[in-house]
Amino acid sequence: MFAAAALALLVTLALVMVRAFLGPTVFDRVQAANSAGSVAMLLLAVLGFLTGRPEFLDLAITYGLLNTVGTIAVLKFFRQGDLGDPGETRP
Repeated sequence: MFAAAALALLVTLALVMVRAFLGPTVFDRVQAANSAGSVAMLLLAVLGFLTGRPEFLDLAITYGLLNTVGTIAVLKFFRQGDLGDPGETRP
């Protein structure tokens, strides 16, 4: 049962990557990359369950958090042209 779920997630990941390469706009590509990160997170959790290694769930949660922060940073960069004010430089 879980092997079928892992196979379905791999197929989903392949379809999302096709969308990431063929997306007409940059926002479609960013959405596809975010979806790929979410599918990879689910795949890590399923593989951890299949192999009996519960520490994979910790890796999946960490990867999910990094995926969210990275997506927000990329979207902010494309919308505003930079990631923030570097502050004043001191002599």
